[in-house]
Amino acid sequence: MTHPATGPEPPRDCPRCPRLVAYRAANAVRHPDWFNGAVASFGDAGGRLLVLGLAPGVAGANRTGRPFTGDYAGDLLYATLARFGFANGRFAARIDDGLELTDCLVANAVRCVPPANRPTPAEIATCRPFLAARIAALPRLRAVVCLGRVAHETLLRTLGRRLAAHPFAHGARHDLDGLAVFDSYHCSRYNTNTGRLTIAMFEAIFAEVRALLDEAERYPKVNPSG
Repeated sequence: MTHPATGPEPPRDCPRCPRLVAYRAANAVRHPDWFNGAVASFGDAGGRLLVLGLAPGVAGANRTGRPFTGDYAGDLLYATLARFGFANGRFAARIDDGLELTDCLVANAVRCVPPANRPTPAEIATCRPFLAARIAALPRLRAVVCLGRVAHETLLRTLGRRLAAHPFAHGARHDLDGLAVFDSYHCSRYNTNTGRLTIAMFEAIFAEVRALLDEAERYPKVNPSG
C-alpha cells in the first residue's frame, strides 16, 4: 500500500460526499446542539489494535462526536475493551466521561453518518483514503477487529487485498503479512437482540486479540540483521 496523500482524519465539515453533507446539514437543523460532522478516530495513536466499525450512528457518534458513543453498540464495545485491558476510566457515553483507550484505537470506515446507516459504495470508496492514512499513521499496528462485513471489505480494499481470498465470517482470522485481522458481527443492538451476536461471542474475539498481543510482547520478533 502506498502512503496516502491525505491525513488520517477528515475535517469536521468534510465536503467529499454530497449526500452525507446534506444529511449532516439536515440533522444540524433538527439538532443544532449535536456534533453533526465527520467523526475522528478515538484512542491511542501508538496502539497495536485498531477496531474498525461502519459509520457513526445518527444519535450516537453523530450526536456526541466520538466513535461508538451514545448508543448501545458503544456500551458493549467499550465494556469489552475494558474487560480485556484496552480501556481505562468510566464509560458514560459522553466525550467528557474521562474514558481513555490503551494500546487501541477505534475508527469507522465511513466518518460521516449516512441515512439509514447505509453508506453507498461510492461514499465508502471516497472515505477510504482516510482509513489508509490512519493505518499508515499507526506504526505499531498488529491487529484489526472488523465489526461487520463492510468494515472487513473496506479494510481489505484499503490494503489492496482480494475479497475472495479473505471472506468475512464471524470469528475468522486473516493473517496479512504480519497484520492479524479478526472478523466480528457488528455489536449493534439489532444483532444482540436477535441473538446473531452474544456477549460471549463478542468477548471471544477480543480474548483472542489479547492473547495474540500478549504473546507478541513476551516473545518479540528479533531482527536478524540488527
